[in-house]
Amino acid sequence: MPEALNLEQLKTKANEIRKLIIRITTEAGSGHPTSSLSATDIVTALYFGGFMKYDPRKPADPDRDRFILSKGHACPVLYSAMAEAGYFPVDEIMTLRKLGSPYEGHPNMKRLPGIEASTGSLGQGLSIGIGHALAGKMDSRKYHVYVMLGDGESEEGQVWEAFATACKYRLGNLTAIIDRNGYQQTGATREVLDMGDLQAKIASFGWHAQTISGNDMQDVVQGLTAARAVTDRPTAIVADTKKGFGILPILEQAGDTNYHGKPLSKELAKKALALLGG
Repeated sequence: MPEALNLEQLKTKANEIRKLIIRITTEAGSGHPTSSLSATDIVTALYFGGFMKYDPRKPADPDRDRFILSKGHACPVLYSAMAEAGYFPVDEIMTLRKLGSPYEGHPNMKRLPGIEASTGSLGQGLSIGIGHALAGKMDSRKYHVYVMLGDGESEEGQVWEAFATACKYRLGNLTAIIDRNGYQQTGATREVLDMGDLQAKIASFGWHAQTISGNDMQDVVQGLTAARAVTDRPTAIVADTKKGFGILPILEQAGDTNYHGKPLSKELAKKALALLGG
């Protein structure tokens, strides 16, 4: 288990990851920076807060904990966190989305050690996570599986079939995290398909469920700690976040707080990085 950072160190690490997200997507001229920024605090806490056991030198260790990014378009946050964790050099991720680069626009487990699932077709990540969790139980291994979903993809039927299945098998080694940033590709989730009280819905499937403030590092750490304390059933965290958290004033000035699927221009990136302290 990597040494856990304290709360202030986690906040600093999250800030550094946010800078990387902006740099690599602007360099690429494409990507999903705002979808990545909303998830940054949670991903940072998982990799650096003492919640996941992993060794970048042994990415296929059978006893490692697993993190599956079901909302695969937000891979800039995953690449940035993994680079910071030592899986690959930070400089390499600057090739994001470039021809021949293994840092593709969605995670590709065939090209990068440490990527647990090739995702991007939304709605499938939780099912993949169930496979990992079931395998862990069958093999008597003690690893834990984390799956991060977007709130838009939680509208898909397969997700709820997965919630039902995980309950059936009492997968206490599985945690689903929904990054509820309020937007999906075509607009606000409440306007596309309002899922209402996600915590209550998930709990009705037999899961332990809680809602946290997903951009408050203290709340994130407390939520992950509470989830790991539950071992008799699967756990879920509904994380209320803001798309583009950390650079919201820049997005507001640009007149688009969704800013879906497009990088910041070099001019906006310069302002965003200055806001984050360089």
